[in-house]
Amino acid sequence: MERILNLTQHTPTDEQVAAGVVEPEPADKERIESLLTFDELPTPRELRTRATECALLACVLLKKYDCGAILVGGAPFFMSVLESALRSLGIAFCYAFSKRVTQEESLQDGSVRKTHVFKHEGFIFPDEEENA
Repeated sequence: MERILNLTQHTPTDEQVAAGVVEPEPADKERIESLLTFDELPTPRELRTRATECALLACVLLKKYDCGAILVGGAPFFMSVLESALRSLGIAFCYAFSKRVTQEESLQDGSVRKTHVFKHEGFIFPDEEENA
């Protein structure tokens, strides 16, 4: 199983960890979050700069955590820029795929509570060739 470094703002689910996702140490996670968080409208230059910084950080962290790919996800306006930066350094990346599963719980008063749970189903590697 290939180990995949979590380069997102989110904590991986137990299912993702079982599938090989590695969560960085707090100091590394803090740096990742600072690069992925946009509190103001970013300029195209800022997007490119942050994407380059993310990709360079990914190079270091892949080695540190002995991973073969990066899990990405976040602001849609940033993902294509980040993908380009990762590709320019030859870094494999993927997205998590989850299904929304509705669960029902009967309550003591006779009512029913519905909740949605996101169930991890796998990873999408956009640059992989499809298996014929």
